[in-house]
This record gives sequence, C-alpha cells and structure tokens, in this order.
Amino acid sequence: MIKDNLISTQILCKHYEIDISFVDELFKMGLIKIEIVEETQYVSEDQISNLEKIIRLQSELNLNLDGIDIVFNLLEKERLLQDEINMLKNRLSLYE
Repeated sequence: MIKDNLISTQILCKHYEIDISFVDELFKMGLIKIEIVEETQYVSEDQISNLEKIIRLQSELNLNLDGIDIVFNLLEKERLLQDEINMLKNRLSLYE
C-alpha cells in the first residue's frame, strides 16, 4: 500500500480527541484495518469514514464497542441485500 494514502493513528487520535487504545480495540474487533509500516500504525484513507461513523455512534448514541459492531454488521447486511435487490431487478428487466 502506498504510504501517501495512510494516516498515522497518533495523528488521528489527536485530531479526533480519542485514545489510542480505542483505535486498538476497533482493530481487534475488525471494525477498522490498521497497516503497520516501519513500526508505526497507520489507517488508510478509505477507513476514515468508518472511523468517523464509529466515533459518532459512540459519542452521540453512547454505544459501546459491541453495539457499534452490531450496527456495522447490520449495515453490511443491508448493503448486501440492496445489492441483491438491484441484481434481481436487473434480471427481471430482461424478461419485461
């Protein structure tokens, strides 16, 4: 992965005013991906939106990490179902 697309977890924690242990827990639960380059932890730019969603869920709804994990799993299932609906609509349009 190109280092230009990576942001240090230290910088993210300072910017979002969160603890590094929170980011480590998110990584352990599989909610975000962390890249390690030269013994420094980085988060890719495409993971930032997920991190922001997680921070909002925790601060605004006061959800714990297990609740956040459930929300993300449900959102992923919703996305998969929506993809399946779109595929079925496309197949149906062939027969109309």
